[in-house]
Amino acid sequence: MEYKRFAKGFVLLAGALVLAACGQSETRQPVQTRSADEIAAAEIYGAEGAPESTIWDIFKAKPDAGRVGAVNKYIWNASLQVLDFLPVESVDPFTGVITTGYGTPPGGGTAYRATILVSDPALDARSLNVALMTRSGPASASAVHAVEDAILTRARQLRAVDSKI
Repeated sequence: MEYKRFAKGFVLLAGALVLAACGQSETRQPVQTRSADEIAAAEIYGAEGAPESTIWDIFKAKPDAGRVGAVNKYIWNASLQVLDFLPVESVDPFTGVITTGYGTPPGGGTAYRATILVSDPALDARSLNVALMTRSGPASASAVHAVEDAILTRARQLRAVDSKI
């Protein structure tokens, strides 16, 4: 009788071990929870988290105030000021294009139309492209050069005024 009881216990134990061996042998990882501050920071700042800064950041070099997007603000404003006699048709500060309609300069007899491209954030002659048209076709190269010089001169004046403030 003892033998039957021992055999029954052994069969039950072996069956339990066989059933246990059928399951997956994953190791469970502890559940990772985030604090309310971490959740709020992720919602506000996105995946990168809160920007890190220190007190020493105030001593770092600041970016040039003339750079706004991809165009130089001094050349942009100087273009609008120098060619203020021309009616503005469209402006796109993100691509740096100013398109005007026909207008006659003060004291002049020829009507001009201009397209200005400010292609670089540097205050440099290479950053400025001016295309002048008259009603009869392209304007002379000397007229285009004179307008470019006037715009660049005014841009340098605007930058000088900003640096004194």
